[in-house]
Amino acid sequence: MEKADFSGRVAVVTGAWRGLGRAVAERLHERGASVAVNVRNRDRAETLAKEIGEDGFAVPGDVTADGVPDEIARRTLERFGRIDILINNAALPLSTRFADLTAEEWRKAIEVNLTAPFLMTKAVLPAMRAQNYGRVINISSSGGRMVSTLGGAHYTASKTGLLGLTRAAAKELGKFGITVNAVCPGMIDTELTREHASDELLERLAATYPVPRLGTALEVADLICFAASEAAGYITGASLDINGGDLMM
Repeated sequence: MEKADFSGRVAVVTGAWRGLGRAVAERLHERGASVAVNVRNRDRAETLAKEIGEDGFAVPGDVTADGVPDEIARRTLERFGRIDILINNAALPLSTRFADLTAEEWRKAIEVNLTAPFLMTKAVLPAMRAQNYGRVINISSSGGRMVSTLGGAHYTASKTGLLGLTRAAAKELGKFGITVNAVCPGMIDTELTREHASDELLERLAATYPVPRLGTALEVADLICFAASEAAGYITGASLDINGGDLMM
């Protein structure tokens, strides 16, 4: 794999503070991309940008807030002059059970997990159209392909909706040189996963998978990078699974 195969490319990664977001931001930068990292908290965004390196750039803000997606795109263009890759990673992985789920929490999950990716894609679309090139990768979940193990109904529904958005956008944007794909991770060993399940439960679940372990953030990051690369130019509207075979069971 060429170390600089993303040289000259500019990526925006939402929800980049930790887990999959941080892993893919770092991986893209390692492979030559300039990376605009979005974190809600300004201090964290700026800290992360510095840790990534010279071509890291902080674009803080809540992606569900009015005007923030457009501001992220505007600031990235001002800094780098183009946007080639959008990774819609920011998510709200709530585990509230159905009987306790409120309409307010339902709407919040839809806003973060589905509406924000739509608005971010709209925000970068003019730049991608102008250059006749773009890669949009939506981070869904195995839960979006079946039902979430740890997340609630609102998480499953929003991640399933994201797959529909991926297909619809892919159908319409391909003529502009833009591909739109989804990556669907299964049980990945991140801080977030550990916060929602005990070590004992995770070990028990992992033992049932054909590949009997949790996935790593780096494994997911490498799949995202493939979908974001020029090598994936004829792949669009796809849901790319990475789950150790869990989806088969």
